[in-house]
Amino acid sequence: MRGSDQLAYYGRQGPFTDPEEYASLFDGLPADVPALCRVVQGLVIHFLWAKAYGVAVTDERRPEVEIRPVSRKLAHLVAGDSRPLRIARDAHARMLGTCRDFSVMLCGMLRHRGIPARVRCGFATYFQADQYEDHWIVQYWQPVERRWVMVDAQLDALQRDQLHVDFDTADLPEGRFLPAGRAWQMCRDGKADPEKFGILGMSGRWFVRGNVVRDLLALNKLEVSPWDTWRLATKDNNALTDAHLALCDRIAAVTQGDDVDLTEIRAIYETVEDVHLPPWLR
Repeated sequence: MRGSDQLAYYGRQGPFTDPEEYASLFDGLPADVPALCRVVQGLVIHFLWAKAYGVAVTDERRPEVEIRPVSRKLAHLVAGDSRPLRIARDAHARMLGTCRDFSVMLCGMLRHRGIPARVRCGFATYFQADQYEDHWIVQYWQPVERRWVMVDAQLDALQRDQLHVDFDTADLPEGRFLPAGRAWQMCRDGKADPEKFGILGMSGRWFVRGNVVRDLLALNKLEVSPWDTWRLATKDNNALTDAHLALCDRIAAVTQGDDVDLTEIRAIYETVEDVHLPPWLR
């Protein structure tokens, strides 16, 4: 599935990005992507950056990070503040989340307009020098230039300043973000050290492998949480058989670039039990 069929597929909502009964909240939002990113940044705050905004991550608020579907995120936000989404919330009133949550929210807004968009799971090079940090971004289709544009919806002015970001985060340059499949192939080819891929002290081949599966699922419009683990997405490197390596190689081959093979991506998800979502996530 390529060309117009693929664009039509990514122009429709998936179960995690669908605002459902809150769809009207997306009406009237800005049309341009940088402005939509600012809207998202006024609704969500990354729990690891909360302190920089003077926000405490209390035990009472931690469950916010585990709300996966956009519809439930919107329900939570509206319960605390019924004003239109374009009005930025005070930092303390924003919903705690991760980079994945910024991405699914932006993706849902774009798909609501019929703009082909997809969430990608992989690694960014701009958080720490000589490290590939676990990260999620959005790709949307730019019809005039006929390309998939990569967008980091999380980085607002404060974060860009602290990270010394000198490029457009609404159009990430090549190499700033690596889809997990590309990271896996780099490690397999000996071009990168797997121990440099991860976050919060967690790193290694097992971590890259988990993101390979999460990116496959995201390309199937199943944007699971960064810490959802099952079968192939586990921490046990010793359980990685030759068959598992071959499967990861197969997934990486069709997911590492922008011109993904959606027919193969769909076929892998539908036929390989090891990458199926566990019942509690379906």
